[in-house]
Amino acid sequence: MAVDCGFTKEDHWFRYKACAIIIEDGCVLFAGNSSADYFYPVGGAVHAGEKAEDAVVREVFEETGVNYEIDRLAVIHENFFNGDTPPLKGLDCHEISFYFMMKSRGTRELHSDSYTYGGVKENMHWIPIDELDRHRAYPSFLKSYLSCEHSGIEHIVTDERA
Repeated sequence: MAVDCGFTKEDHWFRYKACAIIIEDGCVLFAGNSSADYFYPVGGAVHAGEKAEDAVVREVFEETGVNYEIDRLAVIHENFFNGDTPPLKGLDCHEISFYFMMKSRGTRELHSDSYTYGGVKENMHWIPIDELDRHRAYPSFLKSYLSCEHSGIEHIVTDERA
């Protein structure tokens, strides 16, 4: 059984994850589910002993049913936030995420049948990039990041703790 790179100690939670930025026809792919009132990127925890590149390809396939290829590493994101929904409710959370830009396939067709860690059905949502500000989508940096061109790897830190 695979072991996620993360831990909980006292009231702190940490996770290392790999996420995808998938853009097709001016829309970016986000996931959502009935237990969360926001959208989040496709991706998830890197397993112990797994490369981030392998993790993002695996996670994208698990969540979309499609084999996307990596274009490049785009962002290293350090994210600090207060957990507000189970199983993170009440925890001081810290994630380090590698965001990979995926190669376009020229279609938004997906074969999704994905569930969260807690067993809740996930739904995939293509959101027009120019309408992202109308949606509650995290991490918050993606709205501004996707509005302009980038070529190198960016290091972004967000602290949304109250």
